[in-house]
Amino acid sequence: MALSRTQLAKAGFTDLSEALMQLESVCELTGSDAELILSSIHTSADPDRAIAWLLRLSQSAASVKSVKKLLSEQDSTTRLLSILGGSKGLAEFIERHPRTLAFFHDEPGLPGDQEKMRASLLKSVGAVKGFAQTGGDTARDALRIHYRELLLKIAIWDLGHDNPLHQIEWVTGSLSDIAGGALEAGLAIARTEVAENFSPEQVALVDLAIIGMGKCGARELNYLSDVDVIYVGASLDEEKLPTDKALTIATRLAQHTARAIFEVSKEPGLWEVDANLRPEGKDGALVRTLESHLAYYDRWAKDWEFQALLKARPLAGSTELGERYVSSVAPKIWSSASRSNFVEQVQRMRERVTENIPGDDVEFQIKLGPGGLRDIEFTVQLLQLVHGLVDDTVHTKGTLESLARLSEAGYVGRDEAQSFAENYRFLRLLEHRMQLRDLSRTHLMPRDEAGQRVLARATGLWNTAEEVVSHWQQTKLDVRELHERLFYRPLLAAVAKLPEETHQLTSDQAEARLAAIGFRDPQGSLKHIAALTNGV
Repeated sequence: MALSRTQLAKAGFTDLSEALMQLESVCELTGSDAELILSSIHTSADPDRAIAWLLRLSQSAASVKSVKKLLSEQDSTTRLLSILGGSKGLAEFIERHPRTLAFFHDEPGLPGDQEKMRASLLKSVGAVKGFAQTGGDTARDALRIHYRELLLKIAIWDLGHDNPLHQIEWVTGSLSDIAGGALEAGLAIARTEVAENFSPEQVALVDLAIIGMGKCGARELNYLSDVDVIYVGASLDEEKLPTDKALTIATRLAQHTARAIFEVSKEPGLWEVDANLRPEGKDGALVRTLESHLAYYDRWAKDWEFQALLKARPLAGSTELGERYVSSVAPKIWSSASRSNFVEQVQRMRERVTENIPGDDVEFQIKLGPGGLRDIEFTVQLLQLVHGLVDDTVHTKGTLESLARLSEAGYVGRDEAQSFAENYRFLRLLEHRMQLRDLSRTHLMPRDEAGQRVLARATGLWNTAEEVVSHWQQTKLDVRELHERLFYRPLLAAVAKLPEETHQLTSDQAEARLAAIGFRDPQGSLKHIAALTNGV
């Protein structure tokens, strides 16, 4: 085997001497062909990291046979090196569980629909009628291992996709679905653990719904992100289990569910379950009844809380109770824009997000900074909440879906919607690739050229730091310009005042007012306002 430095450089290596030594060692240990490895590694985000991990796996008695088999064919080798060079976190997982190397022989594909993944994760903890076979570390590790197996399958499909910008919705949807399944399995573990202090019969009478908020609620989850939730509890039989007792048990269940997901164990935690969006935040009860939730939203909720509820979705636990919660808060969400100074407060809240970014991070923030994801998300959400007062076709959750609906209804121009959608996909792709690298929760563009180069290669769209940074800088300018044009549009404040105005006008006057603003169906819009605000 006589490999030249030119061959190694073309394959993407930076430390040519070290790469040559490691490649020769892999070939010696596995009997593999160096040319095949080189031709497979050129699409890897970080060939230097990929070959280092390949050597590490080849040196392990637990994995060397599987590695040798994988390296006998091009496709499986390419898939393996893509993960080893793209995600240290998943490489570490493979090292801990070498049997997962078998996944690389399979044709890449997403692991299944929501119900299939939920059933699969419940099976991993031996759940029967909502109770896991056991609790403690054994159950937690089983859940976390299977979750990461599904995560690995998603990443294999994602990194090998020919069109990385347009598979974003599939990836975020699958990540959200396995998160929901993990919470369902975590709740099964929690029931088993809590039944040690309360009887299984009492635990079974607790009706607990876990509501997904934010990105998970909208099926837009990242590779690594906190999962925002709200808990709703009730008793299934108040004669056998009074509501107060049911809420006590439900609170324990919520706490144990979060521990099953994240608390220290042999297998690392997945992500933090964040319940701080609940009424009164950290100071409020962890679990409330539906009636208590509604009373709070009627009397005390701030404008930003209705914006947060925009993406609420039943995620785990009682589907029926979860759907009642979502349907009950919906009128409050979609009438919230009529509250005094709502538009101005949402605008100010977006400005505060930027102001709170540490000074050194502002220009590197892909999510929170000017021209970042938050500019797109806040714009879409404000447009939805305002126009949702008069048009229920924009009562949607996902950013891209909502943007499409806003465009179809004429509230956003077609070119504006297309630009926002393309920029959103690009920024989410950067976010995903950065988080995959170390399975860490980060939203900061790498500050060094080497890190930017790896990110460029990870996207599958560019090879150099200059290329990806240049495209990102232009994206920031485009997003910020469009955000400022749409987010501060005077029309929004005018539309937000419509419910109050129309109640003071005759039907003919109200229809004329709507027509003057530009509504194409004034009569239908007026009826929608009346139905939405009736009794709210």
